[in-house]
Amino acid sequence: MKQNHSKKINSKQIVISDDHEGQRIDNFLMRYFGKIPKSRIYKMLRKGEVRVNKGRTKQTYKLKTGDTLRLPPVYLDEEKSESAPRFLQEKVLDSIIFEDEGIIIINKPAGIVVHSGSGQAHGIIEAFRAIGGIYESLELVHRLDKDTSGCLILAKSIPVLRQLHEIINKGDISKTYTALLAGQVKKKKMTINRELSKTPSNERVITVEQGGKDATTIFHRETVYENASLVNVDLITGRTHQIRVHSESIGHPVLGDDKYGNRILNREYRKKGLKRMFLHAKLLSFLSPVTGKKFTIEAPLEDKLLNFLEKLNTEIH
Repeated sequence: MKQNHSKKINSKQIVISDDHEGQRIDNFLMRYFGKIPKSRIYKMLRKGEVRVNKGRTKQTYKLKTGDTLRLPPVYLDEEKSESAPRFLQEKVLDSIIFEDEGIIIINKPAGIVVHSGSGQAHGIIEAFRAIGGIYESLELVHRLDKDTSGCLILAKSIPVLRQLHEIINKGDISKTYTALLAGQVKKKKMTINRELSKTPSNERVITVEQGGKDATTIFHRETVYENASLVNVDLITGRTHQIRVHSESIGHPVLGDDKYGNRILNREYRKKGLKRMFLHAKLLSFLSPVTGKKFTIEAPLEDKLLNFLEKLNTEIH
């Protein structure tokens, strides 16, 4: 018989209060159980160990006031995990570009996931929670891909998170990205309306497909180089990989994109010094949940990308 001398969290039922209205169930479970891997949380949900109102639910389910959760027993020593390393904690602290009573906005570095999972032990949210103090209760308002840098909003409380989700759902937020696309974009402005769907055989790959979710992206050409174009991108809808898939669908994929990009051009630009995907969440504009006033924040490009653009400028002289 297996001996277990560690702390055990027994099976129990929890009724959701107003404080957790609108919170994703996977985030709630991570906060409730503490230091256990996100993979274990997903396993609980996938196998039906966690029940909401006596039924199974997905990780994306948003809790409602009055929901009854049935939670399984968990032995904490069976689910060991280490805190985010100190260098990552320091990196996310250094990336803060705005903070008030309700939110924090960071200039997310490329190469870091927003949360653990899919083989990644730690992300932005785990780093902040490891720092502790006022950062321990932060919640992700939205997401950025691992290799995308730029503006990322985190809420300091569930009520603020709920307000920001309402703002996003109503479309009262503007998102502008900067991207370097393959090839010379001919038009100064292009509006792309193409529906997007997950690939049945691989849900991590998105394709343009009729009958999918509506998606609208507006490309504004800024600078044309020998075989690349710098663009600003207005994201009208916020679908997974939207900019990356829409740009590929018009024959101008994002340079450095290993999933949807041009491998030959990526290799060529890597030799020139582009070591990452050139996609950056440049600007956010929305109504502040604290003041109710219009608020705009801009995240500068990292020096490596600025230096790379300076290098490309020699191609057009």
